[in-house]
Amino acid sequence: MNEPNIVILAGGISSRMKKATEGIALDGILLNEATRKSKAMLSVGAGQRPFLDYVLYNIEQAGYEDVVIVVGEYDDSIREFYENQNGKQQFQKLRISYGLQIIPAGRIKPFGTADALVQALNAKPEWREQSFTVCNSDNVYSAEALIQLRETKYENAMIDYNRAALQFPPERIKQFAVITKDEEGFLTNIIEKPTLEDVERVKEMNGRIGVSMNIFRLNYSLILPFLESVPLHPVRNEKELPVAVKMMVEQHPRSMFCIPLSEHVPDLTSRSDILIVKEYLKNFQLQK
Repeated sequence: MNEPNIVILAGGISSRMKKATEGIALDGILLNEATRKSKAMLSVGAGQRPFLDYVLYNIEQAGYEDVVIVVGEYDDSIREFYENQNGKQQFQKLRISYGLQIIPAGRIKPFGTADALVQALNAKPEWREQSFTVCNSDNVYSAEALIQLRETKYENAMIDYNRAALQFPPERIKQFAVITKDEEGFLTNIIEKPTLEDVERVKEMNGRIGVSMNIFRLNYSLILPFLESVPLHPVRNEKELPVAVKMMVEQHPRSMFCIPLSEHVPDLTSRSDILIVKEYLKNFQLQK
């Protein structure tokens, strides 16, 4: 396959990042950015480089070329940074374009990750007969994970993370979606907010607890109808990408292969993550 296409989902309103977190002491720059910028643009890297630089660096190292970043209609920080001379110089091998996710009238936030991906695909009709990778903007996925998805022989695949390798507090890890797969490694279900019983059942079925960190390889034409028809989540009131993937797998069994990987995935969801991520990125060298 080897199509060098990728979508980065950065169109959310970063609501959890904007909430004050007790006991988290941030300097003036980061505190100001946390309240007004996309979390992907927080200056947590060396020399105040934005978080998204590290995401894009691994994407470039993994051999991707055509990048669509889905941005929100009220946040120009991403486009402004990567369209000015400095941003362009950082990633000259990448062709970066944008999809716009609007907030419809009567809503206070966009329609969610499934809708965001629809906006990206609408901006890239030339991908229609191809596959692409899609990932979050608030996780630094390794170049290895990204290479595995770009080079896999399967049109649809996902990274099956070993929960035991994730370096988060246990209470947080318990909230991560777990996956079930058949004996040949094809996805059968994604279980959001799993119970203890769900986790034990997954472990018994698969010998380990596999976790989804929302990084997928998807065939454009196969996933699009499910993205467009996915219902609103009854609690979060959003159209969610994992639900569209589940719908696809239900109608097309053995269509999504799970690639096992054991490694940590840095996450920048809330203010409590900022100092942890900043410390982690001290050891991350962006070498050109």
